[in-house]
Amino acid sequence: MEATDPVDVVVAGGGPTGLMLAAELRLHGVRTVVLERDPEPTGHSRAQGLHVRSTEVMDQRGLLDRFLALGRQFRVGGFFAGLGPAWPEDLDTAHSYVLAIPQAETERLLAEHATRLGAEIRRGRALAGLSQDEHGVTAELADGTRLRCRYLVGCDGGRSTVRKRLGTPFPGEPSRVDTLLGDVALTASPEELAAVTAEVRRTHVRYGAMPLGEGRYRVIVPAGGVSEDRATPPGLDELRERLREVGGTDFGAHDPRWISRFGDATRQAERYRTGRVLLAGDAAHIHPPTGGQGLNLGIQDAFNLGWKLAAEVNGWAPGTLLDSYHAERHPVGAAVLENTRAQTELMNPGPGPRALRGLLAELMEFEEVNRHLIEKITAIAVRYDLGGGHPLTGRRLRDVRLGRGRLYELTRTGRGLLLDQTGRLSARGWSDRVDHVVDTSPELDGLAVPAALLRPDGHVAWAGDDQGELADALTRWFGEPSAG
Repeated sequence: MEATDPVDVVVAGGGPTGLMLAAELRLHGVRTVVLERDPEPTGHSRAQGLHVRSTEVMDQRGLLDRFLALGRQFRVGGFFAGLGPAWPEDLDTAHSYVLAIPQAETERLLAEHATRLGAEIRRGRALAGLSQDEHGVTAELADGTRLRCRYLVGCDGGRSTVRKRLGTPFPGEPSRVDTLLGDVALTASPEELAAVTAEVRRTHVRYGAMPLGEGRYRVIVPAGGVSEDRATPPGLDELRERLREVGGTDFGAHDPRWISRFGDATRQAERYRTGRVLLAGDAAHIHPPTGGQGLNLGIQDAFNLGWKLAAEVNGWAPGTLLDSYHAERHPVGAAVLENTRAQTELMNPGPGPRALRGLLAELMEFEEVNRHLIEKITAIAVRYDLGGGHPLTGRRLRDVRLGRGRLYELTRTGRGLLLDQTGRLSARGWSDRVDHVVDTSPELDGLAVPAALLRPDGHVAWAGDDQGELADALTRWFGEPSAG
């Protein structure tokens, strides 16, 4: 049975990546359906926070107050392989902190945002297959129904059905070590937890118990080996046994809400686009969770892709715009795989990794080294290769103060933005896609930016004061000007 009313985009997977993408598409009026196999939200929170760039993304779309109300801000060291003396000073951001918020809350807030914008989330609907032609994609559901769409995006996790049905190569390395992770109640006192953890972490960095509130803890401990059955979660008995073997006590672990295992496999899809089907989030890349980058990387994939796919659907995209998603995000994903590989090696208990940890700990006492690594983890160092020009070209612009408010307050609609301090420039012909704001900022003066053209994802497409160069940049990123 095939639906007779096709949609613009089907998003397979209702996690943070898929929900963020659905919301971005709806900002541009794209009819979007999210297919999520689970009939209800699981309530599980594998990830526990947002890094700086994701926090900026939420601010750019007017969501940050909702997240801040439910999260806690931290400015502590240890985000790179458990090392780092302190949170670095003077990060290039107005949001210099990590926001601790459970993944379940992030998903709920993004689902509310996407639904409020008009996205349709169909729960209990698993994708089983797909086929595509030059006009669109047919999504085949597990219940035998079909849904026709113009584009389909796989945001369906590391075991992605979309990626497998496409036959997209997923090269990389399998897991060599597994780690158990659980949200459980403990009877041990905070003093016992602190003492045992401090002693064990001398040799086993992947060990500890982080308080979640209400007497519950996020427990982490090395597994006994690499599991061949990745689909079946471990049980409480296995978790308690490993805690006793590694630390001599199970801390009285009981009442588990959720127990899982993760490995250190690193894999990346060779291509993020195959015709009218694209991949984002864990469907495009998997890596160890060291540094807490996975959820954030997926949200940022969606933020890059959403406006480009919407432009394609709405008919104004330049010819290479949609392909720039792979060109820009594949290197970013590869860099995250590399830094998580490095962190995993540094966290191994052998004498070689321990020696390297000691050396790196010394180096991170230098503020420049500490800041460099934290900028990697928090993704504010990302620069897309958009060609030459101003040093800011390709980078996202932090939230700067303007004469009439804040920069990010001007980005809520998801349109392009020409921020013009000269008052002499024009975006006439692109006014249906780009907002032209004449305002001033001492911070922009400090960056030697008379004017900047921002893409909908906040990255600088052009900076300068030459109208001809601006027109070229507008055409490159926002298509041909409209008549009249």
